[in-house]
Amino acid sequence: MKDKLIYILLTLASVITYGQVNLSLDADKTEYGGKDIVNLTIVLELNGSDLVQQTGFQLPDLSKFNIIGSGSVTNTVIDPATNTLITQKVSRIALEPKKKGKIKIGSVLVTVNNKIYKTEPFDVNIRDIVDKRSLASNTSNEVYLNMEIEDRDVYQDQPTIAVLKVYSRNMDNLRKVKNIRLPQQDNINVHPINFNKSEIDPSDNGNMASQVLAMFMVFPNEAGYVEVPGVSASVSTYSNKNKIVSNKVKINVRKLPEGAPEGFRNAVGSFNVSVYNITKEKPEAKKPLNVVVKVSGEGNLPDLILPKIVASPDYEVFAPKMTSKVSPGTSGMKGEILANYVVIPNKSGAISIKTEPFAFFDPENKEYVDAGQKVLDVNALSHDQVLESRSTVEKVNEYTNNLLETVDTPVLKTTSFKVKEKSKFHWSILLTNIVILLGLFVVYLLFKTWQKKTYIS
Repeated sequence: MKDKLIYILLTLASVITYGQVNLSLDADKTEYGGKDIVNLTIVLELNGSDLVQQTGFQLPDLSKFNIIGSGSVTNTVIDPATNTLITQKVSRIALEPKKKGKIKIGSVLVTVNNKIYKTEPFDVNIRDIVDKRSLASNTSNEVYLNMEIEDRDVYQDQPTIAVLKVYSRNMDNLRKVKNIRLPQQDNINVHPINFNKSEIDPSDNGNMASQVLAMFMVFPNEAGYVEVPGVSASVSTYSNKNKIVSNKVKINVRKLPEGAPEGFRNAVGSFNVSVYNITKEKPEAKKPLNVVVKVSGEGNLPDLILPKIVASPDYEVFAPKMTSKVSPGTSGMKGEILANYVVIPNKSGAISIKTEPFAFFDPENKEYVDAGQKVLDVNALSHDQVLESRSTVEKVNEYTNNLLETVDTPVLKTTSFKVKEKSKFHWSILLTNIVILLGLFVVYLLFKTWQKKTYIS
């Protein structure tokens, strides 16, 4: 009897929750100054695939306000617990009050499946009203941020792309938005794609002008419903600097399938693993080697846990130095991450340097890929074997280097010769040059006179 009662209660609960319609109308606050803008938010949530919205939002009487801007967005997700389709439509209206005092905002109406739903009316209080010129100057500075995420149904650690847009009635205000701060939260990892501003989309039919400010990737690291916090920015003018914040977005994060391989930790995407030795000298016992473990591919590359080199009595391994070359791709962050280890062989002979097993989840094919354990085989030589294996040229070079380091060679002292400048001026040389020039001039005159007489005779 108890089991039947529990079954009946669960059935009634499912009937009550299935096909639920939620409609709400809220203002950002209840009391406003004369320079404030009244922001109304309308939210319609349909829980169930059989619910159809037959009419748009029927607004109440807003004749006591000037409508200065509006916008809407529709989100659709599937509740993984109940497998129910949830459709959410959010509309925002920016109002400019015309008079002071208490103003009643009526109900919003909408028809769903031939049934009319409405919100409860409420009052807002306008303390005072400034003159139109001051009001126009203030409202022209109104700027709004909106974060859009198209794919709201992803796997854990799978990226989804977010686009940040700015809206304003005055296109000049779009250029004043600066200092964009992407959201930060423990259950998400955020990586920017670019901060390139798009061309300004001018206002159409009284709506606000808009511009794309940034694009970034969001990697949720836990399953369930995850709310991405708003993006903040500042609007700088000559008189002050105001902070603005975008809307929040909720995404549905699916849990990764069961049956993950042993080496799986948090890698989601498509990756390759390799291990190699970059030391130029021949491996020698008790001498350090530089061993690199490289993971390349595309996915949650900056945030994944790299496979480490497994400890062994055959060698000693030290903490690695990490380097990365990562850039945005089409399905995640792509590039490579290098872990440079210092490994010292403890003995001579064949040594196998092994990494931990590595596996990743491929969201495109919805399956796990086991990359296995990577092995680097090294033949470590003893010191005598290294000496014997050297060529004649290497031995001569080593002997020469040892000779230069141990034998003192004479140093030739060189002296630089400089021409000393004469500080005394010789007047006799100057007079001799003048006399020579005058003598040459007299000889020239005598020659011209003789030539003239000869021509006349």
